[in-house]
Amino acid sequence: MEAVQKFYPGLDGVVAAETKISFLDTVQGEIVIQGYDLIELSKTKEYLDIVHLLLAGELPNIEEKAALEEVLKREYDVPKEILDIFKLLPSNTHPMDALRTGLSSLAGFDQQIDDSTAEANMKKALKLLGKVPNLVANSYRVTQQQDVIAPLPELSYSANFFYMITGKKPTPLEEQIFDRSLVLYSEHEMPNSTFTARVIASTKSDMYGALTGAVASLKGNLHGGANEAVMYMLLEAKTVEEFEKVLETKLANKDRIMGFGHRVYMKKMDPRATIMKDALRQLCEIQGDDLLYQMCEAGERIMEKEKGIYPNLDYYAAPVYWMLGIPIPLYTPIFYSSRTVGLCAHVMEQHANNRLFRPRVHYTGERRAIIINQ
Repeated sequence: MEAVQKFYPGLDGVVAAETKISFLDTVQGEIVIQGYDLIELSKTKEYLDIVHLLLAGELPNIEEKAALEEVLKREYDVPKEILDIFKLLPSNTHPMDALRTGLSSLAGFDQQIDDSTAEANMKKALKLLGKVPNLVANSYRVTQQQDVIAPLPELSYSANFFYMITGKKPTPLEEQIFDRSLVLYSEHEMPNSTFTARVIASTKSDMYGALTGAVASLKGNLHGGANEAVMYMLLEAKTVEEFEKVLETKLANKDRIMGFGHRVYMKKMDPRATIMKDALRQLCEIQGDDLLYQMCEAGERIMEKEKGIYPNLDYYAAPVYWMLGIPIPLYTPIFYSSRTVGLCAHVMEQHANNRLFRPRVHYTGERRAIIINQ
């Protein structure tokens, strides 16, 4: 009789990989990215600094950062054939589904798709980082029968992404806040989408396949889709009092309330949420309307009192994106675009020191004998 292995539902607490990329230190309250605290990085560094850190292992100097940006600018454009594919999709196609289609289609344009050496994977990562923002913004525009917005090389990486989404160049504060959100979403150890990418990569599948699988994972509202759900929930109310009633009703009905709680941050606020909370405050002050900020704070108080749980990043990122004029269906694709660098880093690490993932199961079915009719 085979020994029964202990079952961990959802692989909770199971260590599935060794990595130098990132670590959630719940004791110190830090999100460690290549040795640095992500929260501290977000206060002084930009997204491209984090891209270099995750892919090269070190923060860039001025020259290295400029060179990285030039490489990404050369990769901004996506093949016309992919934009034509988007035209064939129904207008109600979710942007994550369109992104999944576009990302998978990109694979056919890479002549070195099956080369998983470190050098080839780095080229793929940079190609994806250049093109994914374009795919996110223009897949949505095409399916909504809007004109494609071409990237502007004179803009910074984050400003260009914002421009392709909204059709307007961001103010310095808008660019800073949007860039900071990309930093905060860039890498987060081993969530479902990263695990998905590593599992696919462990078969020696290519980076496009691994990242396409991650799109499907991130679409779910128990993972990346939560930020969209948060905004729709906030829009159910027009006052702080109405929002309190919305939450109280959901609690009474035992509905899941998005934007609160986290498998890792059980008894404290997601430190990334505190950064986005301050960004929301700044945007509200500039626009002279702090209703969303007051609603979110009221939600914090109710959930802490009633459930003892705290906001995660999605809870405050959602109203920040709303104040920036970003369409709700693009919240999760933006999350994915931010996380592209982390996903690429994990795929590269998996390919460099690979072992095929092959877990076992806890079988709960019957054992039956075959009855042969006489």
